[in-house]
Amino acid sequence: MPASVQTASCIWNSFRSSGKRHLILTGSRGIGKTTLLHALAPEGLPGVTTWVQRGQGVFLKENAAGETVQIGRVAPEGLRPDPDALNGFGAAALARAGQAPGEWVSVDEVGYLETGSPAYCDALRALLDQKRVLAVVRRQELPLLQELCRRPDVFCLDLDQPLGQLGCVVMASGLGRRFGGNKLLAGLEGKPLVQYALDVTGGLFARRVVVTRHADVADLCRAQGVPVVLHSQPHRSDTVRLGLEALNAGSGLDGCLFCPGDQPLLTRETVLSLALCGACAPGPIWRAAWQEKPGAPVLFPAWAFEDLMHLPQGKGGGAVIQRYPDRVRLVPARSPQELADVDRPEDLEMLRALGKGCPEPDPI
Repeated sequence: MPASVQTASCIWNSFRSSGKRHLILTGSRGIGKTTLLHALAPEGLPGVTTWVQRGQGVFLKENAAGETVQIGRVAPEGLRPDPDALNGFGAAALARAGQAPGEWVSVDEVGYLETGSPAYCDALRALLDQKRVLAVVRRQELPLLQELCRRPDVFCLDLDQPLGQLGCVVMASGLGRRFGGNKLLAGLEGKPLVQYALDVTGGLFARRVVVTRHADVADLCRAQGVPVVLHSQPHRSDTVRLGLEALNAGSGLDGCLFCPGDQPLLTRETVLSLALCGACAPGPIWRAAWQEKPGAPVLFPAWAFEDLMHLPQGKGGGAVIQRYPDRVRLVPARSPQELADVDRPEDLEMLRALGKGCPEPDPI
């Protein structure tokens, strides 16, 4: 997941939607954790920064004061920690960050050197109680690092697998009775409606399938290498079930996004925000919304698959949402037009008048 303003905006949108207190970036060495932190964090946040100086060792700087100490030295036998530097200056720097004005602090990064300093570890835990923390944590099998990433108040983004194991079902089985025909191939700005759903969901999910009653839609998907289920079942519940079966959803998927095939103004940023919530804050049902008014797409976690596989005849995922209203969380879309679907010819004309595209995301 390369760092960019767009990526940072999606991460921040997902984090805020999650209701979590802290944001932690983790992953293996060299994957871009610090680069992404800089894209997310306002300049001048209090806290600490560590870095490696080749041939010398590891250094820690207090962001506000700029004072620096060496916390690890290169020796013939490898990198040797300096616990006194961490227990003394490092712990005191975290304590000062906890007393600094403002809501947020930055800690970049926490690795194995820090785990050997009890005072530093205790100061870091205290900081999490005092402030909201934006941190980079090395991905290693060490108790402190795992403790930080698994805290219930942490939104933890693993850059090695930022979207986890999520599936996607593109719902393209509508008969188009109110439209007067197959609306999914109706053109908007030179593309059929269903192509917009393929574009915004492409490359994000571990498994993806389009479920449709239309042979021409199936042909369009197959021509692009997109898996498709062509069926003649009558109900929306059939579409949901066939999609989950095609994904083999019970085999390792953490959740599944159900994306309508007739929302052409839906943006990739909103889809990515939903996916990040499903991967980094698993458990709730995540639903796109505008000003607290819910819409689609909807991302269901794995615990909901059994209910989705046995929906009442003719019902869709809304039946599960009604059954578990306290488990639903909303993810803001970038504009109300994203949630607009096409049921009638005049709906398509309205979207043509709006023009393709949505406003630029707000700055973080």
